[in-house]
Amino acid sequence: MSRAEHVQSLERGLSVIRCFDADHARLTLTDVANRTGLTRATARRLLLTLEALGYVSTNGRHFSLTPRVLDIGYAYLSSLNIQQIAQPFLEALSEQVNESVSVTVLDGADIIYVARVPTKRIMTISLGLGSRLPAYCTSMGRVLLAELTPEQLRAIVPERLEPRTEHTIRTRDALEAELATVRQQGWALVDEELEIGLRSLAAPLCDAGGRAVAAMNVSTHAGRTVTDEIHASILPAVLRTARDVSEALAKR
Repeated sequence: MSRAEHVQSLERGLSVIRCFDADHARLTLTDVANRTGLTRATARRLLLTLEALGYVSTNGRHFSLTPRVLDIGYAYLSSLNIQQIAQPFLEALSEQVNESVSVTVLDGADIIYVARVPTKRIMTISLGLGSRLPAYCTSMGRVLLAELTPEQLRAIVPERLEPRTEHTIRTRDALEAELATVRQQGWALVDEELEIGLRSLAAPLCDAGGRAVAAMNVSTHAGRTVTDEIHASILPAVLRTARDVSEALAKR
């Protein structure tokens, strides 16, 4: 895209929306300017525009997002149609294995949650629709990264990876070796690499052309489910459900 086709004001407006998060739900004008790198004057104009459109509210000093922002994300989920199709399958699988089940899509180097059936809370991280996690240390992320070419992978994954726990893969080379295994077997198991005590198993959700458009996983506590049990009981259930969801997606 040429610079003449680039709408800078739209880019800046989206950056204002993105600067709000769980840790920064209420921000002052100065906060927004600092977090976006915009001038106070520009940040003020954008905030007032977003307020007029109903995406931002203010008490005169602090600004916060309104529920209307969800319309943007819901438009994506509706067009993707994965949540609506997959949800009944996820609920059945969660009831069968008595564990949390989720679906994510890949966005750059992150996975984004687009469907979820939680059971017991086994993570310190609070997850919901729209939550992001790094792909390299998650089972769903590895299933999706395994679809990329080496060039695509190296464009988004750095050579050195941040260790989330003592078990986390720490280099891109080690990740590439793991992705080769994932690609060959068709599923991924991540054992306490994202968080101590968390094990997760994932499989791809494919479209009619066999392309992985999303990934589905079952998360379990390491102290409750040993890896042998995961392979014996959870893996067949995950693969069967992933196949059923993929068949449903292919028919949409």
